[in-house]
Amino acid sequence: MTWTVTPEPYDSPAAAALWRAYYTEVSDRWYLLHEGRRTDPAELEREIAAQPGADLAPPDGLLLVARYGGEPAGSAGVRLVDGTTAELKRVFLREPMRGRGGAPLLVGAAEGAARALGATRMILDTRSDLVEARGLYARLGYRETGRHNDDPYAEHWFSKDLA
Repeated sequence: MTWTVTPEPYDSPAAAALWRAYYTEVSDRWYLLHEGRRTDPAELEREIAAQPGADLAPPDGLLLVARYGGEPAGSAGVRLVDGTTAELKRVFLREPMRGRGGAPLLVGAAEGAARALGATRMILDTRSDLVEARGLYARLGYRETGRHNDDPYAEHWFSKDLA
């Protein structure tokens, strides 16, 4: 089996299914940790509708879909924040695909996409409970920085020079 990573419209069926899986997992993790419950299905639908991913569309963004053996396995998005800074979004691999090298491949492809958009720096945010993500970013050369947004769920902010 081999990995491929290609750009995909944010609203394609594969991208929509991956976004739903991503949002369900990170939302459930947060609610289980803080409130001892899973995400309410109605809330999940509202949030997905409110954040469909249009910011990951050209010309200022891009969504990448990773496939393993031809099957959609994960995603990563990039969006320009300004002329030289891109933000990494929605890095996700389906659970059965984890540990097979897909995450570094996705992040590397996202960094290449950010460079192609003119960015010389990548930023991102994540939460404390997403320890796997924080470990991945540190291994890939991202350094923890100060806050760069007002996302109420963000607890850690990272940056990496792409030049």
